[in-house]
Order: sequence, then structure tokens, then C-alpha cells
Amino acid sequence: MITYEWLYILAGLFFLAWSLLSILDRSNTKRWGNAAFWGLLSGSFLFGSHLSDFGNGILVLAMVAIAGVGGLGRSNPDTTSLEDRLNFSNLLGNKLFVPALIVPVTALAGTLLYNYTPFGETGLFEERRETLILFGIGVLFALAAAMVWLKPPALAAAEEGRRLLDSIGWAAILPQMLAALGAVFALAGVGDIIGGIAGSVIPEGSVLLTVIVFALGMALFTMIMGNAFAAFPVMAAAIGIPLLVEGYGGDPAVIGAVGMLAGFCGTLMTPMAANFNIVPAALLELKDQNGVIRQQIGTAIPLWVCNVIIIYVGAFLLWN
Repeated sequence: MITYEWLYILAGLFFLAWSLLSILDRSNTKRWGNAAFWGLLSGSFLFGSHLSDFGNGILVLAMVAIAGVGGLGRSNPDTTSLEDRLNFSNLLGNKLFVPALIVPVTALAGTLLYNYTPFGETGLFEERRETLILFGIGVLFALAAAMVWLKPPALAAAEEGRRLLDSIGWAAILPQMLAALGAVFALAGVGDIIGGIAGSVIPEGSVLLTVIVFALGMALFTMIMGNAFAAFPVMAAAIGIPLLVEGYGGDPAVIGAVGMLAGFCGTLMTPMAANFNIVPAALLELKDQNGVIRQQIGTAIPLWVCNVIIIYVGAFLLWN
């Protein structure tokens, strides 16, 4: 059986490769910092399940220390030449996106086949992890297809991955760390405190107002913590589960899924989501580092309003 652990091993091997390539990159003055950072992250993926919480914590603190002292630096490895890229672009055009499309197609088609055909009876994949596992398989398919089709240098994919990862730097692991922060907040009882405040302010029986407060809280906490995955445990414990699901009998699937989308609207409007909003501005060398955010606000606000309507209609009017 292919389990979720296999994905961790796959990711760990990628990070290990980037760590080793960093060591060999003598042109990067911060190669040892890069190698140590991605090597520690590789160790977390490869051995994290076998380490204690204390051991994993030490790995995280070591990574924070490397990033904190400015130990990471950009790399610029030689892969394909600018002339090669221009030739591929002129010759193939939008066909270059085919390998990227292989990933979602594999995940979607594979999930449907596994769940709705006899293929699922084989028990090949860990239960309820099929889509994530197939997503990882799709990445391997896409990588293999690109290598066979475009015939780049053998290490081009690994080196380009390292270049992109080094450009993003520590922000690449920000979603994981912020999601963990959300779990810490939930265990600390922050959700219960917010729930108590909301319960004393929201009039009893006001479903729509409760939905608005829940969606607004998801967006605001996401803006504060930079990640909807960090905000969700707090707002679910505060309002989502006790008031919307248990109190008013709403559909938990709609509340959870669309509530996350309301949080993503906050992601579009905050510099705390550095890997989404600040890193792209840096990679594109925009003069306005908040330029990405400014362009997204006009989409985020009406989208948030739509999410409120969907939660109210889908989780309550249609559900009941």
C-alpha cells in the first residue's frame, strides 16, 4: 500500500538533492547556509515521523536560526541557455504548459478512477489520502514527460528547482509553520476566548450575522497570521463548530470548505502571506513590493462577499 509517508519521503529526497547541489555550487557565497537549511528540512520530511516532538522542534529552531542570521542566499545555476529558452518558447508556445497540466489531470482522473471503478478495491492507496498521493504521482509523471519531450540537460530540473527555491528562501516553509501556529493557538484556547466574545455580541438566532462574523474572522485572522490554515483551527473552535454546526445545524462540509475560501480572501490582502504576495513581487523585481496585494484587493473583497452568501445559502437554506 502506498501511504502518505511516501509523499514525505519523496519531498525529503527532493530537498536532499537541493541541499547536495547547494554544497557543490561554489559560485554561491552562502552555499553552506543553503545546504544546511534544505538539508534540515529534508531530515524533517525523511525522519520526522520517527523523531520525537522535541527532536522536530530542534530541527525547526535550527532552520529559524539559519534564516535569522541571513544564512540563505540566491543561486543562479547554469541549466538551459537564454537562447534555448527563447527557441522553446517560439517553437512550442503554450504547449510548454502541458507538463504542468499533467499534475492536476493525474490527481483528478486518478481519484475518480480509484473511487468509482473496481481499481479502488485493490487497496493500493491509503484511505482518504488518494488525491494527495496521486498529486505526488502526477508530479513525477510531469517531470518524466518534460525530460523526455524537451530533452534538457540531466540536472536542469533539479537545478531550476533549486534556483526557484533559493529565490523564495525561508518563505517556502512559511505555510507549514503558520499552520502549526494555528494548531498551537487552538490548543491554547484562543478559539474558546473568541467564541465567548462572539457569543456575547451576536444576537441569539441570528444565523446570517454569525456567518458574517465567522467569514470575517477567517479573513482577518488569515491577514494577521498569513495563512488560512493557521486561522481555521481558531475560528472553527470559536464559531464554526459550536455556533454554526452544533448551534444552528449547518452543513459542516460547506462551512469548512467555503470558510477556508473566505480565509484565502485574507491571504490576498496581507504582506504576512509573504510566499504569495511579497516573494512574487521580489522575483518580478517590482518597484512596489505591495503591488501584488494592491492588484488583488479588488478581487478579494467581492469574492469574500460571495463566500458569505454561499455559506449562508448552501449550509443553511439548502441544507435544512
